[in-house]
Amino acid sequence: MRPTTALLPVVLATALGGLALPEPALAAAGPALAVDTTATRHQISPYVYGMNFADEALARDLRLPVHRYGGNATTRYNFRADTTNRASDWYFENIPNDNPSPDDLPEGSESDRFVQQNKATGAATVMTMPMLGWIAKDRSRACGFSVAKYGPQQSTDTWAPDCGNGIKPDGSPVTGNDPEDTSVAVGAEYATDFVNHLKGQFGAAADGGVQFYNLDNEPDLWHSTHRDVRPTGLGYDELRDRTYEYAAAIKAADPGAKTLGPVGWGLNSILYSGLDQDTCSRTGCWSNPPDKAAHGGQDLGPWYLDRMREYEQQHGTRILDYFDVHLYPQQSGVLGEAAGDANTQALRLRSTRQLWDPTYVDESWINSPVRYIPRLRELVDQHYPGTKIAMTEYNWGGHGSLNGALAQADVLGIFGREGLDLATLWTAPEADQPVANAFRVYRNYDGKGGAFGETSVQATSADQGKLAVYAAERSADKALTLVVINKTGDDLTSPIALTGASASTAEVYRYSGADLAGVVREADQQVTAGGLTATFPANSITHLVLPRDTTPGDTQAPTAPGKPTAGTITGDSVALAWTPSTDDTGVTGYDVHRVDTTGTVKVGSATGTTYTVTGLTPDTPYTFVVTARDAAGNVSAASPGLTVRTAPTAPTLGCTVGYTANSWPGGFTATVTVKNTGTTAIDGWKLAFDFPTTGQKVGQGWSATWKQNGTSVTADSMSWNGKLAPGASTSTGFNGTWSGTNPAPTTFNLNGQRCG
Repeated sequence: MRPTTALLPVVLATALGGLALPEPALAAAGPALAVDTTATRHQISPYVYGMNFADEALARDLRLPVHRYGGNATTRYNFRADTTNRASDWYFENIPNDNPSPDDLPEGSESDRFVQQNKATGAATVMTMPMLGWIAKDRSRACGFSVAKYGPQQSTDTWAPDCGNGIKPDGSPVTGNDPEDTSVAVGAEYATDFVNHLKGQFGAAADGGVQFYNLDNEPDLWHSTHRDVRPTGLGYDELRDRTYEYAAAIKAADPGAKTLGPVGWGLNSILYSGLDQDTCSRTGCWSNPPDKAAHGGQDLGPWYLDRMREYEQQHGTRILDYFDVHLYPQQSGVLGEAAGDANTQALRLRSTRQLWDPTYVDESWINSPVRYIPRLRELVDQHYPGTKIAMTEYNWGGHGSLNGALAQADVLGIFGREGLDLATLWTAPEADQPVANAFRVYRNYDGKGGAFGETSVQATSADQGKLAVYAAERSADKALTLVVINKTGDDLTSPIALTGASASTAEVYRYSGADLAGVVREADQQVTAGGLTATFPANSITHLVLPRDTTPGDTQAPTAPGKPTAGTITGDSVALAWTPSTDDTGVTGYDVHRVDTTGTVKVGSATGTTYTVTGLTPDTPYTFVVTARDAAGNVSAASPGLTVRTAPTAPTLGCTVGYTANSWPGGFTATVTVKNTGTTAIDGWKLAFDFPTTGQKVGQGWSATWKQNGTSVTADSMSWNGKLAPGASTSTGFNGTWSGTNPAPTTFNLNGQRCG
């Protein structure tokens, strides 16, 4: 006879020899968390919560802020015929989009319907602008590597067996195929036509039309993905020239539109051109890629930004608004649709650190710290200030699993904290998949539009690998919102210390294995003046909402401090002073903030009305504001800002010149790299040197005006490469002839000064 439930513990205890049953397992002690609403405040761009190809219902549910029409197929999208070529994704086939009224094209194309959906849901559009120079020729089905025309191939389309993958049975590529089998050649006039069509349908960008244009999609992989029309890699110079041509056409057609480039596939897109990726993947030349060497050894990313900056300086028009590079984790198994085994799941959760952590060595072939978002930010700050940073494709895998949702929630928190400007997930999840719920935690946790705040504030964890925490203040109601992600298999109980927040309760919304169907509202938690202690279930995402406390008490903030004034200014410090604030209960302290393009950053605190900011960069403008606070945590409005420039360091002049020659009997090609090693910018340069022999002659040169008189040679900079910031370099060169011997020059002078 089976015992009743009430008797079961007694029976079991008897069976175990009278041993008492263990108490339910208690949550383990978790890492301490801390949130300071007065520190590292900056705006979170709403565009970091974007996707590629979300259906309308999901876009509405998530209040999707930005939506991208992208991917390999869009590189050859013909908007007039509403047809794409699927490239290497699907046998290089032209496939017309389903269209209810093809006779009305280009009106009613898939791209039109995409923008219409975005206008209906309130999402901004990122439209991919083909820049390859080829688009699908018409709505007929065609393929780049016909078996009938080019012979047997390793793989063919089951539904269209004449369409092959372009690889012969012996593993060698099909060559010599005709690009016009599928495509028609176009130039930048296509960009003008496409933008004008979209303007005609939806208005200009400034009037609610298409706001963003991707400058194609992963052009550094064209030689692979679109090898039926582009079998060779895209080099530095051609990328520059195509960007100049197409981006300028977009800006001319719609000056308010924003452009994103170079839209590379990942980290290698920052380091190498498509030409070097093509060449070195076949020859192993990674230690000395020839295209990079021909451009002074400079990585492609900074070189590209330098060229975009030079275009604006020369033409007065910014043609690049966002530096956009995709990211797909390279760790084994992370990118898969399935969660993977326990090791893969743990690796997925660790791998998000590549987005920001300088101590994390990427656990893939990269095998070095990546710091992706800070790396992008540093590149634009150094090479083209004012450019924003974007990631229009990324994917952390596991969309159908709780593990994938944990990683996605972590990624979205990192995007906001680290100041990424735009991101779109490739591709959108299904509405009922866990990764969609990771987005709901941030965008619609209560089904009523409840969202994570727009102003990021400082949030720290004693162990971000166990409990990741992100915090932001919401503008509409001043609520403090926290997202806490438990990446472990244990329930963890952690204290959360709060500074600058005033709340008595915390609303709790949670997504976990207890209910994978959606985010669940749980019981409120009490908050004290110093914070709260909360238990976070294993493998869970918790959104805590701390409404601003409206209970009786001190709710009056101090008055704003007076505008700071500057005292002693050195190359790395500024002494500030300000008139005091007043408060009904008394001011307890002041916080000094630096204002930059991403928001305000707290740089220090004082109990009095003076503070010296240190650690600054010489000859650099800075803006500072001051806020006051009282014992209840009320914070004043910011003071008026003070902008000062730190003292310059004593200027130093310096330069180095690299000279390499590739010689053959009677002739040679010389590559010359000029680098500014001083501390002041060079505005226009003249290089001078002497050939060691009378038999050496300069012929045709490039990237400078070359002249020779006897053995003396000079090279004058061009309008676009004459400005060299400290640490910057440029490459020039010439073809020459020689007789006798061809030794390299030994002494170089730049603007009359000898170079090292």
